[in-house]
Amino acid sequence: MTEVLRTARLTLRPVGAGDLAWLAAHWTAPDVRRFLFDGEAPDTAEIEEVIADGHSPLWVIVAGGTAIGVAGLRPLEELGPEVYYSLAPEVWGRGYATEAARAVVEHALGPMGLPEVLAEVDEGNTASLAVVERLGMAPFEKVAGLLGPMIRYRVTVQR
Repeated sequence: MTEVLRTARLTLRPVGAGDLAWLAAHWTAPDVRRFLFDGEAPDTAEIEEVIADGHSPLWVIVAGGTAIGVAGLRPLEELGPEVYYSLAPEVWGRGYATEAARAVVEHALGPMGLPEVLAEVDEGNTASLAVVERLGMAPFEKVAGLLGPMIRYRVTVQR
């Protein structure tokens, strides 16, 4: 994957092997992983696998020349691709999650040609619930999660 995505304030560039240390620090920060990876910190081998996986695109979110998070797509069980994202706590509340996730969803439904994109959000993660609703995603199922109930959302391509 080589596509660079751009928004009004952000550049989303494909993650690469040179991002391993930064991504490991980002994803192991307690506030970042609270609702990501069921609260467990991924190890270096798992992060290397994510970086190397060409089927599940992942972008580093850059604002003002600084990496502030990541956004990407990954399989949600056998249901289809799920948009996911994480931001550094110091930039929370600025609309970056919505902006980055929208860029990924639009890319998935447009140039990638996917028919739908899913999201799975912990019921207690009010910030991410607001993000998926701003993206126009509709809830379709509630499932049990390791940290409590999860709500599944979807948005489909408008043809």
